[in-house]
Amino acid sequence: MMINRKDIDYSQVTPEIEKLTDICQSNSSIEAEMYTKYHVFRGLRDLQGNGVLTGLTEVSEIQSSKMVDGVKTPCAGQLFYRGIAIEDLVNGFVGEKRFGFEEIAYLLLIGDLPTKAQLDEFREIIAGYRSLPTSFVRDIIMKAPSFDMMNTLARSVLTLYSYDYKANDMSLPNVMRQCLQLIALFPQLSVYGYQAYEHYYKGSSLFIHTPQPELSTAENILYMLRPDSSYTELEASLLDLCLVLHAEHGGGNNSTFTTHVVTSSGTDVYSIIAAALGSLKGPKHGGANIKVVQMFDDMKEKVKDWKDEEEISAYLRSLLNKEGFDKSGLIYGMGHAIYSVSDPRAKILGGFVRKLSEEKGLGEEYELYSRVERLAPQVISAARKTYKGVSANIDFYSGFVYSMLGLPTELYTPIFAIARIAGWSAHLIEERINAGKIIRPAYMNVQPRRDYISISDRDK
Repeated sequence: MMINRKDIDYSQVTPEIEKLTDICQSNSSIEAEMYTKYHVFRGLRDLQGNGVLTGLTEVSEIQSSKMVDGVKTPCAGQLFYRGIAIEDLVNGFVGEKRFGFEEIAYLLLIGDLPTKAQLDEFREIIAGYRSLPTSFVRDIIMKAPSFDMMNTLARSVLTLYSYDYKANDMSLPNVMRQCLQLIALFPQLSVYGYQAYEHYYKGSSLFIHTPQPELSTAENILYMLRPDSSYTELEASLLDLCLVLHAEHGGGNNSTFTTHVVTSSGTDVYSIIAAALGSLKGPKHGGANIKVVQMFDDMKEKVKDWKDEEEISAYLRSLLNKEGFDKSGLIYGMGHAIYSVSDPRAKILGGFVRKLSEEKGLGEEYELYSRVERLAPQVISAARKTYKGVSANIDFYSGFVYSMLGLPTELYTPIFAIARIAGWSAHLIEERINAGKIIRPAYMNVQPRRDYISISDRDK
C-alpha cells in the first residue's frame, strides 16, 4: 500500500518524542556552576561583558569604553567602518544628498572610499547583477513559498549555487564576483519571496516588479515592494540610512563570526552566506526590531495617556517584572552586548526619525518612543543591578522606521540581511585573504567516564 505523504502531519510532537526529549534533557543539562569552576565564558563573553578575542579584522571597529587613569571606563559608543567614523560617513552622503549604501558597500569590501568614477562603475556592476536566472522566480521562489522570509532567502541563496558554473572556485576574483552578485540580488530574493507568501498564503494579488538599473538599493526595495512602485525621497533616504547603519558591526557579532567560522572550513560562498542567514534569523540577533514594534503596539493599547511619564514607567516596570507584553522580563530595544552609554547607530537614526514621523503624521508616536528611550534606563537601573549602563540600541528605532514605511514585519529581518550581506562579504573575503587554520575552539568534556553495559543488563 502506497502512503500518501500529504496526509502525514510531520509537525506532530508525539508522546514518544516527548519522552525521548525528557530523557535527553535530564542527561544533557550542565550545571551553571561548572562554567564558573572551569573559567568557561558562556557566549564568549567574560563576567564583565567583554568579548573573548578570537581574531583580527580591519573591516570595522566598535568602541564603547576608554582607559581613564588605568581604569576601563564606559564612553559614548563609536562605530568605525574601515577606520572612518560612522557619523562622518553619514554626514558625507546625507550632506551631499546622495544615497550611501552602495558607497559603504564599496568601502567595506575594497577597503577605501571610492572616487566618483569608481563609485559609478561599482553601481553599474551591482545594477548589472540585478537579474535572476531564467525561470528562477517561477521555479524556485514561487514553488513551496515559506511563511518565513529568512528561510526563503536562505533557500534561494543555496539554490543559486546550482546556477553557478564556478560555484566551488575559491579564487579571490571569483569570490568577489559571487559576493557582488549576492549583494545585488538580496533585495529581489527577499521582496519576491514576500510577494509569493502574500499571494499563496493570504490570497493577495501578485506583484513582481523588475528592479530599475538607475535606482539605488533602497529605492529598488520600495519600487519592487509597493504595488504602484511609488515612494518619497525621504522614505528612500531613510531606508538607505538604515541599510548603511546595519551594513557592518564588527567581527564578533553572531552572524559575522559564523561567516568567519564557515569560511575557514574552505566551503563555497553560497553555503557561507546561508549559514550567516541562519544565524541572523534568530530573535536574539536580527529579529529584535520586530519585538520592539510589537511591544510598542501593546504599550499604546495599555497606556492611556502617552504623555504621562509615571504611567509609562509603570508599564515598563511591568515588563521587567514579567507581568506585561510577552512576560519575558525584557524591554526590547534597550541595552546592547557592547554599548552601554549609547549606541551611535541609534543616535544617528533617532535624529532622522522625527522627520519621517512628521511626514507620516505620527508625531505623537515619535514622542512616545522618545519618552521610553529616556525613561527605560532609569526604570532598569532602579530595578536591577547591572555591570554597565543601558541605552537604546538601533533596533529601538529601526522597527519604528520600517513600520512608518509600511514595510511588512516579515521583511524586517531580511532587510537587515540585505544590508549585512555587505559586511559578511567583506569578512568572508578578509578570511580568504588571510586564510589560516580552520576555526576550531575547544570544549571541555565534563561527562564522567563509564563502563559499557550489555543490553541484556541495562534494565537491572
